[in-house]
Amino acid sequence: QVSLVESGGGLVQAGGSLRLSCADSGHTLSKYNMGWFRRAPGKEREFVGGIMWRGTTTTYADSVKGRFTISKDNTKNTVYLQMNSLKPDDTAVYYCAAKDGVTMTTNVSGYKYWGQGTQVTVSS
Repeated sequence: QVSLVESGGGLVQAGGSLRLSCADSGHTLSKYNMGWFRRAPGKEREFVGGIMWRGTTTTYADSVKGRFTISKDNTKNTVYLQMNSLKPDDTAVYYCAAKDGVTMTTNVSGYKYWGQGTQVTVSS
C-alpha cells in the first residue's frame, strides 16, 4: 500500500527557496516513478516534474526548468522537490504522485497514488 505525505510547504519571499519532501509510509517508493504536480487557485493541476524509479532520470516543465530539482532517496522512501528562485506564479498546492510501469508521463491520469498536498505561497 502506497501512502504519500508531503511536507515542507510554507510562505517564502520571491527569490527564496523551499524544499518539499514526499514520504511513503508504506516503504514501497523504490518501485515507483514519481511526479510532482501543482494546482494554483482557479487553475487545473499541472505537471511540475518527475523522476524515474531508480532516481537517475528526471524531467521538468518548462516553467520550472533550471530552478527546480527533483531527487529520490530510495533508502529513505522519500522524494524531494528543491525549489529555488521562487516566483509569485509558483504559488500553489503541490502534490506528489506515484506511477508504476516503465514510462514517465506528465498526465495527471497516469498516476495511481497521490498525497494530500502542501501549500506553497510566494510573496512579491
